Amino acid sequence: MRTGLTLIVVAIALAAGGFAGYRLALTKQNTAVTPVAPQGDLLRGAVDGQKTARKLLYYRNPMGLPDTSPVPKKDPMGMDYLPVYEGEDEDGSGLKISAEKIQKMGVKAEAAKLRLLDRSVRASGRVEIDESRTYTVTAKFEGYIERLYVNTSGQPVGRGQPLFEVYSPELVSAQREYALAAQGVGKLNEAGGEAQGAMQQLAESSLQRLKNWDISDEQVKALARSGEAKRTLTFRSPVAGVVTEKKAVQGMRFMPGETLFQIADTSSVWVQADVFEQDIAAVNVGQKAKIRINAYPGEVFEGRIAYVYPTLKAETRTVPVRIELPNRKGRLKPAMFADVDIPAGGAQQVLTVPVSAVIDSGPRQVLIVQLGEGRFEPRVVRLGQRGSEFAQVLEGVREGEMVVSSANFLIDAESNLKAALGGMQKAEGTAAAKASAVGHEAVGVLNAIDAAAGTVTISHEPVASLKWPAMKMDFVLANPALVAGVKPGTAIEFEFVERGQGEWVITSLGKK
Repeated sequence: MRTGLTLIVVAIALAAGGFAGYRLALTKQNTAVTPVAPQGDLLRGAVDGQKTARKLLYYRNPMGLPDTSPVPKKDPMGMDYLPVYEGEDEDGSGLKISAEKIQKMGVKAEAAKLRLLDRSVRASGRVEIDESRTYTVTAKFEGYIERLYVNTSGQPVGRGQPLFEVYSPELVSAQREYALAAQGVGKLNEAGGEAQGAMQQLAESSLQRLKNWDISDEQVKALARSGEAKRTLTFRSPVAGVVTEKKAVQGMRFMPGETLFQIADTSSVWVQADVFEQDIAAVNVGQKAKIRINAYPGEVFEGRIAYVYPTLKAETRTVPVRIELPNRKGRLKPAMFADVDIPAGGAQQVLTVPVSAVIDSGPRQVLIVQLGEGRFEPRVVRLGQRGSEFAQVLEGVREGEMVVSSANFLIDAESNLKAALGGMQKAEGTAAAKASAVGHEAVGVLNAIDAAAGTVTISHEPVASLKWPAMKMDFVLANPALVAGVKPGTAIEFEFVERGQGEWVITSLGKK
């Protein structure tokens, strides 16, 4: 009996020891597989009232600089690096913004649509005289100016209006020669033979000589009728226009080919526009152009592109473009400055978004896409042509997707876009760690103003939203008028945002 009882006790002890060993091994195994989360790695969420652990990825620089650390550390100013958990890295999406915050910010969204892009090319230009309507008045013989009828530059003249009278011994001799030859032909009509033929050749030679000197047919006929050579010859304007150059002086001697007057027909003028290199592909001969002149505000003149020059100005990286413009009333004066607008809309519809929706940082362009009610996603896109109100999207969004078209300045932190948007999230009933806010408030003392650089130096008190200690640092002014009337040494309160990595911009400033 005693032996049986002893065996039962031993069996129970062995079973208890085996069970304890099994539990100890299981505990060790779980300890080896599941590491202890670092302090601060547990985020308390409203998931059935239980704690949920999220993986800590790294720690980021509190000032937004491109510097991360796998372990906690401080920056040179003594501020703690901020933890970044899984799902909070910059490549994540599905950002949540409360309806209340959306309403306060004035966020508006518009669908990406197919449109005819109303693009226009803008350029600066100047009014010039139409070279094809410029005329030079000159003589083909030697002589003297006896009398001037037009004696000033800039004077308007009509077609056929007398300009000046000239005396030329050579011209008088040629007239007499023709008159005698014409009379001789008449007298030798009955004689016939070689004498009449020779006289006829002499008359035709003299007549051709006068015509080569631009003597009009009317003057030649008058000379043939009267048989008397005139001492002077009157030169008349070949076109209606304006005298742009007058070299003739009364009593002066002139030589064959010497320019005496230049007259320009200003009923049509040129506008020479300098189009930038990147826009020249959208400009073609025959396109319409709208011209605005400072002298006539609110008035638009319409012209036509007549020629695109084949050369590029290396100094300005522009291509000259010639625009023909009617000027019947003579209101457009040479050398006037002009603002040129050339509509260059495409013939096909393209996918477009509002220009105000684009956050352009230079190297890349970003759109904020609305995924659903209160959910947004920053998306890098590739843009094409830009119009006055809309921009073409080549890659990044699809037709019908909603993009944010207002309140974009608050999220214009291209290199830290996700962190900025995360600061707008308002999650009720959660104990999640606070992300950096889009807008931050602080108080301090204005130390110095650098108007040339558009910056100010401020000694501010601790900033709770960024976990900054009190320190002295530089800020960029969103508008120089913010410090109008504020002198260094003044106690101030201000609001600021992060526009780029380490670039803090003051959006509001006032005296405390």
